[in-house]
Amino acid sequence: MEREPCASEAAPAAAALFAWGANSYGQLGLGHKEDVFLPQQLNDFCKPECIRRITGGGGHSAVVTDDGGLFVCGLNKDGQLGLGHTEDVLYFTACRSLLDCPIQQVACGWDFTIILTESGQVLSCGSNSFGQLGVPHGPRRCMVPQAIELLSEKVVCIAAGLRHALAATASGIVFQWGTGLASSGRRLCPGQTLPPFLTAKEPSRVTGLENSKATCVLAGSDHSASLTDAGELYVWGSNKHGQLASLAAFLPMPQKIEAHCFQNEKVTSVWSGWTHLVAQTETGKVFTWGRADYGQLGRKLESHEDWKLQNQDPSRPCSGPQKSMPSSLHCLTGAAEVSCGSEHNLAVIGGTCYSWGWNEHGMCGDGSEADIWAPKPVQALRSSLGLLVGCGAGHSLALCQLPALPELGWCPKVTGSSPDATEDAESREAMNKERNWKERQPETSTRSPSGRSRNEGLVTEAL
Repeated sequence: MEREPCASEAAPAAAALFAWGANSYGQLGLGHKEDVFLPQQLNDFCKPECIRRITGGGGHSAVVTDDGGLFVCGLNKDGQLGLGHTEDVLYFTACRSLLDCPIQQVACGWDFTIILTESGQVLSCGSNSFGQLGVPHGPRRCMVPQAIELLSEKVVCIAAGLRHALAATASGIVFQWGTGLASSGRRLCPGQTLPPFLTAKEPSRVTGLENSKATCVLAGSDHSASLTDAGELYVWGSNKHGQLASLAAFLPMPQKIEAHCFQNEKVTSVWSGWTHLVAQTETGKVFTWGRADYGQLGRKLESHEDWKLQNQDPSRPCSGPQKSMPSSLHCLTGAAEVSCGSEHNLAVIGGTCYSWGWNEHGMCGDGSEADIWAPKPVQALRSSLGLLVGCGAGHSLALCQLPALPELGWCPKVTGSSPDATEDAESREAMNKERNWKERQPETSTRSPSGRSRNEGLVTEAL
């Protein structure tokens, strides 16, 4: 008796995590250290459907699951993975020291990691060369996450920059630590006494925000930002590339970006790269501003060529901060997800994953090294539904729902075929099904890392 295939309902769609871009330290979790120029699917290290957050740092990555589990991989020279050693890790690995401590959020700095537990406690690990771990008189590095005891109030949001970190408490107070902004402040504000939170190696309250309640904090390479419950955005630190939407070269105290810059709408979400910012307002509009020379704003500035010329010619004097004001990027309106790397970005719009900006290591996922000046779909993921995105300095991660595969049912049909023939037919069908599945997978590339001067997102110029 031979059975004939007949149509039936499709099998439930599965989710999968994809990674691409810079990979010199194994931060993609693919088991090797070669850059990847097209999205490549990772082997499951947890149930992909349970992934809640994805993020990355200078050369490491972190994933948080629904049950509070933390998985990490990549560069670990300073113990930033929190695994108790300093060897690089090529696959996503559970942080076992935190198995009994559910994690809510992770913020990856250049060479350190800040961790927020579900109970509101903040932990840190990695390099402490600039006090970025928030532990007074602490060691130069820490290989196991340790509590930042001075943050006694429940914390609801954390952020990590190049050499500094921030936290917002449940009552809306913002704390900052790490001396990453201090050198720029002293250079650009000569004769001024910098506020303590710019020079502290332990959590110090950010003054100037007393009349607002912070709900979110952000960190760039040399700037900080805070979003309030009233939809107002405050910024401080270096404005070298216009990322603070101000004419001042450096803002030692928080300054509000006026509402008219966002068409008089409340800001609901904000993301920060090293030197640019992205904000979304209450109607779904998305604004970008700051440094633009790698396409990270998704649009070209009118003064781009002059800006580029000045930065390429060291004999020309510095003209001060760039005039960059928030400008709406219509193609991103309604974005469900946004993430910023050092100088590239990912977004999910209508279930499609988009990328733009710096692309030297293939982090935009189009198979090339050419910078992308306007958001465009990641073609290798077009058949999948984008769910979550996350960026490291020079690498990208995306959680996608795979296209549903047809499930073959079987309707009986009486023939004179032998049982062996039936088994052969089933075997052929299984092989065809497997081949069709493989054909659906995105292509991958394992090109060698670029030997250019930029180091996967490290800002090599004077900060």
